[in-house]
Amino acid sequence: MLALVGCASLQTPSAPTSSATPTAWSASAATGEATSLAGWWQRFGDPDLAPLIAQALLGQTDIAAAQARLRQARAQRSLAAAQLSPSVSGSGSVQANRSDGGHGESYRTGLDASWELDLWGAGAAGVQAAEATARASALTLAQTRVAVAAEVAATLLELRGTQAREAIARRNLALQLQTLQIVQWRLEAGLVTQLDVEQARTSVEQTRAQLPALQGAAAQAMNALAVLTGQAPGALQARLTAPASLPDSPPMALPAAPPDLVLAIPAEVLRQRPDVQAAERRLAAAAARVNEADAARLPSLQLGGSIGLNALTLGSLASGSGVASLLASVKLPVFDGGRLRAQVQVQEAARDEAEIGYRAAVLAALQEVEDALIGLRSTRQQLTAQQAAAVSAQRTATLAEQRYRSGLVDFQNVLQSQRTLLSAEDSVAGTTTSLATAHVRLYKALGGGWTPTLEEEFTR
Repeated sequence: MLALVGCASLQTPSAPTSSATPTAWSASAATGEATSLAGWWQRFGDPDLAPLIAQALLGQTDIAAAQARLRQARAQRSLAAAQLSPSVSGSGSVQANRSDGGHGESYRTGLDASWELDLWGAGAAGVQAAEATARASALTLAQTRVAVAAEVAATLLELRGTQAREAIARRNLALQLQTLQIVQWRLEAGLVTQLDVEQARTSVEQTRAQLPALQGAAAQAMNALAVLTGQAPGALQARLTAPASLPDSPPMALPAAPPDLVLAIPAEVLRQRPDVQAAERRLAAAAARVNEADAARLPSLQLGGSIGLNALTLGSLASGSGVASLLASVKLPVFDGGRLRAQVQVQEAARDEAEIGYRAAVLAALQEVEDALIGLRSTRQQLTAQQAAAVSAQRTATLAEQRYRSGLVDFQNVLQSQRTLLSAEDSVAGTTTSLATAHVRLYKALGGGWTPTLEEEFTR
C-alpha cells in the first residue's frame, strides 16, 4: 500500500500548453522559409559591430554574473545526485582506562558506511529539480547574452545616428555661413539692411548650438559601449569617433538591416526564446520539488554498518581482532504538527507561481514580437514620407537661394527653407536610426539567434 501511495504521489512535471499561442503573426505577411538569425548583427554591415559584440560576450559583467550562477546551479545538481549514493568514512580511536589495579589502553580503526534508500523517489525528485534549475540557469545565461548583444547593437546604431545628425548639422552650418557671407556682401552693396545680416547670423548660431548636444550624446554612447564591452568609459573614443564631414561630402550612410526577414511561426519562435524555455524549466523544477516534499511524508529506510580492527596496543593493531556491525533503521513520521503537509503546500504554491510565470513569459514574448513588427512597419512608412520631404526641402532651399540672389524673394524665404532643410534631414537620420534599432528589437524578440540545439553548450 505504501508503495502504491508513493508511486501515485510522484508526477512527471511538464510545461502547460498555452492556448494563447497564435498560429501566425498579425503584423507580418511575409511567407516562406524562416530567415536564420545566427549572427544577425552582420546584416547591418557595420565593421565595428561584430567585434564589439564579441568583446561584450566575453567581458560583460552581467554575463559573468550569469556564468557564476550557472556554476552554482551545476554544483547544486552534483550535490543532489551525490546524496543518493552511500557514504563511507574512515575512523580511528584510542581509549585509555585507569583504575586502582592499573590502567590499560585499546585501539580501534575501521570504516563506517551509511545509505538511505530512495524508496519513494524523494532523492530522484531532488536531482530532477536540481537538473531543471541548472538548465534554467544555462538558459538564463543564453538570454543574458542575447540581451547584451542587442544592447550593444542598439547603442552603436544610436551612436551612428547621432554622428550622422552631427554631420548634417555641420553641412547645414556651412551652407548658412555661405548665406551669411552673401548677405554681408549685399549689405555692403546697399541691397539689403542690417536686419537681414542679423537674421542670417541668428540662424547660424542656432545651428551651431546643436553641435555640442550631439557631440555629448555621441560621447555618452561611446562610454556606454565601453562599459558594455567590459572597459572603462572613454576607452572607445578614438576608435569610434567619426571624422567631421566636409561641407561637400555625401551624407553619412547609416547601418540598416535588409528588409527581407521571414519570421518563423509563433510556436517555433517560443522554442527559440531562451527566456521562455528557462521559465519552462523553472516550472519543471517547482513540480519536482512538490514530488520531493510529498515523498518526505512517507517512511524512510536507512542502512548503516562498520568494519574495523581492535587491539590493546598500537603496534598490534594490524593483527588485531576484527569487528563488524550492520544496522537497518526505519523512520516513519507519526506526528509533526502538520509541518510536512505545510511543506507540500509551500511547494505546490511555488509550482503554481512558476506556472503563472511561464504563461506570462509566453505572452510577453508574443507581445514583443508583435510590437516590434508594428514598430518596423510604422517606422518604415514614416521614413518613406520623410525622405520625400527631405528631397523637396533640398530643392526648395536651392531655389530660394537662387531667387534671393536675383532679388526675386526676400531673405525670410531663404531662412525658412534652410531651417526646413535642416529639420527634414535631421528627421530622416533620426528615423533611419529608429528603423535600425527596431530591427534589433525584432531580432531580440525572435530569440537573438539562440536555438534549442545550443542548449547542450550551456548545460555541460
